Amino acid sequence: MQQLSAQNVSISGKAIDDILLTPVEEATVYLSLKKDSSVVNYTITDKEGNFNLNLKPINEPVFFRITDDAIGEYYTEMESLKENIQLGEVKIGMTIGLNEAVITGAPPIRIKSDTLEFNASSFKVRPDANVEELLKQLPGVEIDEEGKITVNGKEVNQILVNGKPFFDKDGKIALQNLPADIINKVQVSDTKTKKEEISGQKASGNNASINLTIDENKNKGFMLKALAGYGTDERYESSMMLNYFKGNQRISILGSSNNINSTGFSMNEIFDNMGGGRNNSYWSSGDGSFGMNGMRFGGGSGITQSHLGGISYSDTWAKDIEFNGNYFYTQSDSKNNNFTRQENFTPNNIYTSESTSKTRNQSFNHNINTSIEVKIDSTSSIWFEPKYSYNKSKSSNTFLKQTWNEVDELANENLGETNRESLTQDFSNSLNYYKTFRNKMEFSLDYSSSSARNRSDETNRSQTYFYQNDQADDIRNQLTQNRKKQDKHNIESEFGFKVMDSTKLYVGAELEFKNDRDDQFTYDFDDLNQTYTDENEFLSMQVSSEFQKFNPYLAYRVTKDKLFISFNAGTQFLTQRNYGNYLANKYYVKQNYISPSANFNLNYEFRNQLKFYFNYNYEVGFASAQQILPIENLSNPLNTIVGNPDLNPNISHSLYAGFNKFNMQSRSGFNFYAGGTYNSRIIVNYREIDENFASTTTYKNVNDTYYMWAGFNFNKSFSKDSHKFRYSIGLNTNHSLNKGFVDGQLYEARNYSLGPRVNFNWDFGTYLTINPSYNLRYQITQYENYRLDETSNFVHNFKLMTTNYWPKNFVFGNDFTYTYNSNIADGFKKDFFLWNSSLAYNFWKDQLTFKIKVYDILNQNTGDRRTITDTSITDVQNDVLKRYVMFSLGFKLDKFGGGGGKRRGGGSFMFH
Repeated sequence: MQQLSAQNVSISGKAIDDILLTPVEEATVYLSLKKDSSVVNYTITDKEGNFNLNLKPINEPVFFRITDDAIGEYYTEMESLKENIQLGEVKIGMTIGLNEAVITGAPPIRIKSDTLEFNASSFKVRPDANVEELLKQLPGVEIDEEGKITVNGKEVNQILVNGKPFFDKDGKIALQNLPADIINKVQVSDTKTKKEEISGQKASGNNASINLTIDENKNKGFMLKALAGYGTDERYESSMMLNYFKGNQRISILGSSNNINSTGFSMNEIFDNMGGGRNNSYWSSGDGSFGMNGMRFGGGSGITQSHLGGISYSDTWAKDIEFNGNYFYTQSDSKNNNFTRQENFTPNNIYTSESTSKTRNQSFNHNINTSIEVKIDSTSSIWFEPKYSYNKSKSSNTFLKQTWNEVDELANENLGETNRESLTQDFSNSLNYYKTFRNKMEFSLDYSSSSARNRSDETNRSQTYFYQNDQADDIRNQLTQNRKKQDKHNIESEFGFKVMDSTKLYVGAELEFKNDRDDQFTYDFDDLNQTYTDENEFLSMQVSSEFQKFNPYLAYRVTKDKLFISFNAGTQFLTQRNYGNYLANKYYVKQNYISPSANFNLNYEFRNQLKFYFNYNYEVGFASAQQILPIENLSNPLNTIVGNPDLNPNISHSLYAGFNKFNMQSRSGFNFYAGGTYNSRIIVNYREIDENFASTTTYKNVNDTYYMWAGFNFNKSFSKDSHKFRYSIGLNTNHSLNKGFVDGQLYEARNYSLGPRVNFNWDFGTYLTINPSYNLRYQITQYENYRLDETSNFVHNFKLMTTNYWPKNFVFGNDFTYTYNSNIADGFKKDFFLWNSSLAYNFWKDQLTFKIKVYDILNQNTGDRRTITDTSITDVQNDVLKRYVMFSLGFKLDKFGGGGGKRRGGGSFMFH
């Protein structure tokens, strides 16, 4: 492209409707080169129809275009662009041009009703970039260091490929493993429930959904990626993914095996399954687990070896039947050594516990998830989603725990070993039917059910010694068999009537049944027979409950272009029957409650692209059978639990609200949010502690507790030539008031936390990316009626990630983190550096990649953490991965019916 070395020039004007002569808001305005239709720059019109497109002078023919899907378009051709152009009022409707010209390529961005659509070919990414890198180039899209995605201030909770889940709805596998150059459109809309989606209602929530459409030229063929690596300390990793596309049909197969704490699946261009090495940071879950379709896989502290295999299939059958199905097998083996120090608060003293343990947890899981949607005719459809999971686990734990009083006298000591095997099976099903009638009346029927079965056998060989009085020691050699089952059914039907053009009234009813049963049988070891045959009646019990809810309601909904209001109000008739069998005694407690049900949603979009949302919900919840039945649970020799039959239900009021806005002209946006839950009545623990610091716990109701949160985010991006710069700042804060009873006395704990953060990202052309970020987490807790008045802690976290793509065929990545924890106890490390590095070389037509990766170069990684609660301060140390070197070889191959693997026509996006 020929450019003139001069100051920026601009094209400005005002877009108006050719017929109504009114301003056209949110029309796409862009400039592209005539020779290849590559987009130079773009913007959208404001609420008055005004636009101002800034760019550098261009000395070659260009197309200028304004387009709006509902109204029409305007385009013209310019031989060059050397000075400012003021177009004045530009009429949008019929096509007007200075020359008869044909403009190829779609606009870089479109706003269609409630959908924001990006043309993927208008945004420049590297040839080997994945979908995640593509999303980072889109205006208004933010991806933080934990992978959370927001679009124009809304958090993304669903990512689809061609309208269907790609293994999982959170889309992480798609983002990290699908290449960007097969994507045609990125469509952003509000996330809807299945009922809202089928019925065409507006979304009632405030989350966003991303749908990735695959380019037609790439929607017939296959892609294969494979990786194998081995390193020092016998560390290894391996991954494989195969995708086959043919129109609406997709078949995907994946597999993974490693012993580097990555129970998820990732093959990115830098760290692969190392995931940046943050499994044990203060800022992640830290348990090595990952989620998929609402299920959790892996998990557990320490060092994990995991294996994963899965297949995903989606297709359109008989034109009107949409099918999507997934099967996963996961296996994990986690080993850990733990040291914990805990300061426990009471009104009169502070006592300290220290514990060590050595654990091993193994799991073997099968998960099947399917969904079928049938469009019966133009007025009705059925959606069906059955799920099944089979989970088997084994665990062992060798432990020692000691507790001292304030003058360092040993109060109790608990040591021993447990071994547990369990099997859990879950089946759930959802069915939705929706129909519209000629009189515009609507009918929907929703049915959901779930059935869970769990059986576990645990042996416990333990000794508990008490030193501060004459309480008898507790010596156990026992087998405990637990048998749990839960069955739940929910039916909801709803009729909708049109009141006015934008208003509907709904009459509905919800019916719910739930049965829970928990049987526990404990057997002492018989020395004569050398087996567990003597039933211990003090540790054996049967508990069950039957719950019913009937909730008739009225709902009023207003749906307009800029406004959505939904108000739902009714009456709940709640009944729960609780049964118990303990020490040959029968227990029965019945709970009846009548309460209102209420839910309110409001979404409003102002003319200046500012959006407001608000939600309120009223909830009532019964105590569990274990909380309400007066049965002694002596399973833990240091904590006896007794139910309280006088408990009343929990009552809570929840609300959240916020504003968000993204200005396409300035490429900047903000999001402000706030919310909380006020518990007018809640169930809390009531503990009494003896001289040995052994507790007896029951439950009480307290009033007036709450949890509040608020925060904001601001982000902005701009470009100069081929260089791009993005930054974001944010703040999260929360405050809570909790109450409880310790030693029979009511305490209050007020918690305050503050979390400012800042993130920068520089892209120096396609050669270098620099991404520094800083997070601070400050927490202070104030206590009333404790010996301790206040405690506080703060954690600093600084990260620097760099990726260098020069020289050609090389990729050099570094991930550096510094973490400082202020008040962690003596013996725990306050700060540490974690530095990971990777060097990759692509060869053999970029189909092979050789990598050398070093994890924890400085060998300083630590698993030390601090947690502050209402009743304690806990410092924990777990095993973590230490320094190792990994050598790996990656292979990729793709073949599409539409030809080569390069991005198709439409050009790349550059600022000039």
